[in-house]
Amino acid sequence: MPDEAAKRPGRPLDERNPPMLKILKQLARSVREYKKPSILTMIFIVGEVIIECIIPFIVANLTNDINDGCGIDVIAKNGLILVIMAVLSLTCGGLAGFTAAKASAGFAKNLRHDLFFRIQTYSFSNIDRFSSSSLVTRLTTDVANVQMSYMMIIRIAIRAPLMFLFAIIMAYRMAGVLATMFVVVVPVLIAGLIGVARHAMPAFRRVFRKYDRLNESVEENVMAMRVVKGFAREQYEKDKFNAASDDIRVDFTKAERIVALTGPLMQVCLYFNMVFVLLFGSKLVITQHYINVGQLSAMLTYGFQILISLMMISLIYVTLTMSAESARRIDEVLTEESALKNPAEPVRELKDGSIRFENVEFSYSKRAENATLSGIDLDVPSGSTVGILGITGAGKTSLVQLIPRLYDVTGGCVTVGGVDVRDYDLNTLRDGVAMVLQKNLLFSGTINENLRWGDPGATQEEISEACRLAQAEDFILSFPDGYETQIDQGGTNVSGGQRQRLCIARALLKKPKILILDDSTSAVDTRTDALIREGFRKYIPETTKIIIAQRVASVMDADMIVLLDHGRITAVGTHDELMKNNAAYRETYEQQNRGSNAAASAAGETVSECVNETADETASVDRTVNDSPAASSEGKEADDNA
Repeated sequence: MPDEAAKRPGRPLDERNPPMLKILKQLARSVREYKKPSILTMIFIVGEVIIECIIPFIVANLTNDINDGCGIDVIAKNGLILVIMAVLSLTCGGLAGFTAAKASAGFAKNLRHDLFFRIQTYSFSNIDRFSSSSLVTRLTTDVANVQMSYMMIIRIAIRAPLMFLFAIIMAYRMAGVLATMFVVVVPVLIAGLIGVARHAMPAFRRVFRKYDRLNESVEENVMAMRVVKGFAREQYEKDKFNAASDDIRVDFTKAERIVALTGPLMQVCLYFNMVFVLLFGSKLVITQHYINVGQLSAMLTYGFQILISLMMISLIYVTLTMSAESARRIDEVLTEESALKNPAEPVRELKDGSIRFENVEFSYSKRAENATLSGIDLDVPSGSTVGILGITGAGKTSLVQLIPRLYDVTGGCVTVGGVDVRDYDLNTLRDGVAMVLQKNLLFSGTINENLRWGDPGATQEEISEACRLAQAEDFILSFPDGYETQIDQGGTNVSGGQRQRLCIARALLKKPKILILDDSTSAVDTRTDALIREGFRKYIPETTKIIIAQRVASVMDADMIVLLDHGRITAVGTHDELMKNNAAYRETYEQQNRGSNAAASAAGETVSECVNETADETASVDRTVNDSPAASSEGKEADDNA
């Protein structure tokens, strides 16, 4: 089968630069059912602008009528028309605001929906290209920026150009050549705005990347709060946060200073036009009678409307400049293709739990100098128990992640049930493989709700059976609410060992053909660990079990033990075979066994001392009781128990 890694998007995220028009088309797909309020907003805005441009014309005629000595009936008639038009303008503006808010909020909702659903299709390699903090920023801050821009586009971006156009037309009708001055400033304004955008965009791009790092710092601090407080590193975390925050302030201040230049530019254009109209307009009224007082009054109003519309355009431009980078970052998520895809005709049945690695090579990045896994050949019969041992960073987790196709191999192939994992339907493959990861994660909700992640339709009896097998039922029933006990986000209100056992029970509810435990009993005591493994042997013998562990005792009864070192298999065999033939395995076993015996001996001495101290206190009346046979017997019994 062709190498899937070659199909992955080749360029890093920061090198992708699609045209803005293409990005806008991509984002426009999220409008969907909110097209109607968006269109209504534009219609109401058009009506509002037309009315506002007609009002100065009526006022100019009324001014001329009053100048000519008209009667009160003419004034009343024109006054009533002005009131009606003002009410209509207000109504259109209010309705436009209502529909614009509905459309923009709905667009943001759909955009977040599309982003979240897109992320759900990602493979681990896609997630690695982004970071969790970056994805959170894109789902929140970036969507909010784009939402604000969308509201401005369907409202102000329609209103401002129309106002400019209609006001220019009315001004030409009122004063002819005098209105030309309004058009002269447009090229100056456009050139200024383009210059501002060209210098501000790189700064905004840096700001949003630093937002990702700031969020990552906050996320890391909150998740590791116990560690931070345990090592009294609060001040260090504060300093780190302040440095990241100040870094954003510096770049944002620089960008805002550039953007702020649009204000003075607009003011210069505005007052230049007003001075020109007053100066030359008054001269035309007094000396040449080219226009009358009413027309001059209307020209001032139209001039004000034209320049206000230009100020609106500059405001829109500034906002779009800020949100353009947000739109680009959202587009990156929406257009990112999953590195893992179903084949054209996928296999939809997992025959058994047999696994075979054939000359497997794997790297997390095509740019990596050294492969994470290299030359892996391994045959695991269905129903067998396989233990995997190796130093930290040996590639144990990377190896098992290839089985449910969380990543694709970069060379060779992995087969499950005799079929290449790349030929399976992804849901079929992953439904047949249950994996308990190193980082045991529980979700907020009840214990029952967490366990039903393994099987939403599981009965209470099936849940109880899985918990008994995972040695979790005893502590669950010790809670006042039992299986309805609320679990905090991340499972922070239960111990590490309890969290691990709940995750194992959740995996067992899937009734998988392959069960992978990635160092998932490290936080439980050796007795409970042994009981869990004994339960696996008795009750799920047909399930292939892969156990990654640090303790030899956790895998010594496995059918096969695999030793990994720097991404390569160095030895395979049973416990007895490796004890005879592999010095590294034998040394590790002896060290751990010697450590366990020393710990047990120390525990026995401690218990004996405690018993003797208790006996001394109890025998305060008769000091000789310390030499009594009972005390000696009790101390000996405590030693034996230890």
